[in-house]
Amino acid sequence: MNAELDALKGALDRQREHVLGILEGLSEEDLRRPVLPSGWSCLALLRHLTLDVERFWFSGVIAGEPDVAGQLTAGAEAHWYVPEGMSAEEVFADYRATIARADGVLAAAAPEQKPAAWPMEIWPTWQLPDVRHILIHVLTEVACHSGHLDAVRELIDDTTWLGGNPYADTA
Repeated sequence: MNAELDALKGALDRQREHVLGILEGLSEEDLRRPVLPSGWSCLALLRHLTLDVERFWFSGVIAGEPDVAGQLTAGAEAHWYVPEGMSAEEVFADYRATIARADGVLAAAAPEQKPAAWPMEIWPTWQLPDVRHILIHVLTEVACHSGHLDAVRELIDDTTWLGGNPYADTA
């Protein structure tokens, strides 16, 4: 990777850590409980970040991996839900594994590299031109969703994310 992508990926990694950190310590019940009127739960948002953000943009768009690129079509389902029987631990493990897969894609990418696949059926008149722009887009989306999780966590138990991991041992 080069210095530009390293800087962007570093910022993305901090947002990924924020997502995981703000959810740390919540019970399975709280992770599954919808808090806002729109009805999504913390686990559902994590599933969305896993499949519709990390997997979609890195493995699907940048790398064009066939198992993902084939899903880049109009009418493709957004994943704002947790499949029946999928545990919280599985949702978290899947997120971490998908990040590792995304990081592998980024490690082999250059900022000016064009996407290997683009969902023309979804966005026929809009396209991100290169890895640089895709990484900025993903960073923005993950940061936005980490803010959503901040608000929900505060509503659940008054916990906030200020100055790092609030659950870190300070002794």
